[in-house]
Amino acid sequence: MLDVCSQEARPLLTIDEALGRIKDSLSPLNDKEELALTKALGRVLAESVYSAIDIPNDRNAAMDGYAFDSRNIVDGTPFKLVLAGVSWAGRPFSGQLEPGECVRIFTGAVIPDGADSVVMQEQVRVEESGIQFPANTGTRRNIREIGEDVKKGACLIAEPKILTAVDLGLLASAGITHVLVKRQIKIAHFSTGDELIAAGQSLASGQIYDSNRTLLGGLLTDPNYLVVDLGVIPDNKKLLKDSFIEAAKNADVIITTGGASVGEADYIKEILASCGEVNFWKIAIKPGKPLAFGKIGGCYFFGLPGNPVAVVVTFQQIVAPALRLLSGICNANPLRFKAVCTTPLKKAPGRQEFLRGILNKDEQGEFFVASAGQQGSHILSSMSQSNCYIVLPKDCDGVAVGDTVTVEPFRLFI
Repeated sequence: MLDVCSQEARPLLTIDEALGRIKDSLSPLNDKEELALTKALGRVLAESVYSAIDIPNDRNAAMDGYAFDSRNIVDGTPFKLVLAGVSWAGRPFSGQLEPGECVRIFTGAVIPDGADSVVMQEQVRVEESGIQFPANTGTRRNIREIGEDVKKGACLIAEPKILTAVDLGLLASAGITHVLVKRQIKIAHFSTGDELIAAGQSLASGQIYDSNRTLLGGLLTDPNYLVVDLGVIPDNKKLLKDSFIEAAKNADVIITTGGASVGEADYIKEILASCGEVNFWKIAIKPGKPLAFGKIGGCYFFGLPGNPVAVVVTFQQIVAPALRLLSGICNANPLRFKAVCTTPLKKAPGRQEFLRGILNKDEQGEFFVASAGQQGSHILSSMSQSNCYIVLPKDCDGVAVGDTVTVEPFRLFI
């Protein structure tokens, strides 16, 4: 039995086809702004950064111990060296190491001239007459060479890259204080529907609280986005059209929820066509089939479904990759892998389906996944309880206990 919602006069676009159309129509942002490193976490690097110095800039010790010249070793026998001084991190030994001498050295301290090796402090014996080195002391070890990490003039970080805490640390290690990043994407979002009211008010019959704006606000929490919440717009064609046109004047992207289906009060596609252009409407995904994508002038438009789970799925699978493309980021594929399903799953062929699942790993490292419960697109509770999607291909006709399925974790730990 086929999925009746997949039956259309024209075949529905797959997710890959929809993303392909989006990619073909998007023009990545080129505007840049300079930020201090302390403000750049999570932003998209707009220009590659090169190092003006070698890292490390000096030969230095990789551990606490004693620096010496390996020419003091004869036939791998024990030997004793005179302690000539100390090299501290930030306060190098100022003299010249002479034959028969060694220097006490600490991690990160500059290696004295004349030394080519460092022995761990635990491997020597400190005596009044000098430092006793054991037989077969290792040579040319425990030294960090100049430019071992990064050579002067080498690329530290190539654009475009979302800057991580480690990236900022690497840049700081080269003395970089500011970077050029892509400007933030200006995003306007609002909910549509006569039935929606704000939390805190009393519900009348037929009314529901608007969860989608809060939901989208969370999904859009990203340092690369400058987000404006435009509230709830009733199901009024003129008001919706005026709202679209006005929002498009100041935004790079408009995201709406609700009104994208085929009901008599679902105006999104019609209004988008009247004031802009519709690239596609409806895709072969469940939940989330009624998704509109187009443009109003130079502003990109995403009309998401009204059911909250469909909002999450379509945002993560369609909108988020589009926003990365707009920032110039290569569209990385989501992390997916195989797991054994421990609950039966119903599915009719026709659309790619994203079921909410609970993923676990046993002591042998094998992954198992179970349904998180009810899968209706209006049921947020099972989405809250889940930690992954169970991704079923469009031609799948159900899953039995013990079958292997594809999972997409929501985060990198379980």
